[in-house]
Amino acid sequence: MNLRSRLFDSIRVKSGFKQEPRPDQTLCQHPGCGEAGQFRAPMGRLREGQYFSFCLDHVREYNASYNYFNGMSVEAMALYQREALVGHRPTWSMGVKRGGKNFREEGDDPSRPNETLGMFGTDRRRYSCETPQKPRYGLAAMKALDQLGLDDSVDMVAIKARYKDLVKRLHPDANAGDRSNEDKLREIIRAYNYLRTVKQA
Repeated sequence: MNLRSRLFDSIRVKSGFKQEPRPDQTLCQHPGCGEAGQFRAPMGRLREGQYFSFCLDHVREYNASYNYFNGMSVEAMALYQREALVGHRPTWSMGVKRGGKNFREEGDDPSRPNETLGMFGTDRRRYSCETPQKPRYGLAAMKALDQLGLDDSVDMVAIKARYKDLVKRLHPDANAGDRSNEDKLREIIRAYNYLRTVKQA
């Protein structure tokens, strides 16, 4: 910015400008002040949602001396600040349901500490995988499995066995040079290669 510009010289600023209050505007609530009360300031802890109206000078003065915790004991302040960490909403300890019952089952040793979410000890048997879970396939993998005539309950060993069987049946060398099943063979090879890449990922 060029401070010697002729455009810069044409800027005029009024110094010490005080805005006069309009008739419909509230006045500053500071004693003895007659200026416009444009700025809101909170009234205090026990008067939530209520505000004073001050002019700029008096709102600055009020904010400099404002103390939300005025009149509270040290314990009450500490409790308020601790609850402010969670937005003053109720919370529950880990491993405790909202109904007040914890994850400890009947027959557990009460002298042992409660195991969070039942990850250790007797609860481990309840959450262990006794049967292997079915692999989950996406839409493209399901289409490839359909090309091989399989469903989503198969593993890679079954997919490979089915692929070998179909290739042996459809390959031109196994059919005395007959190329009528060549397109179907290409689809099966493409489907198997896709399933192999999905399984490796």
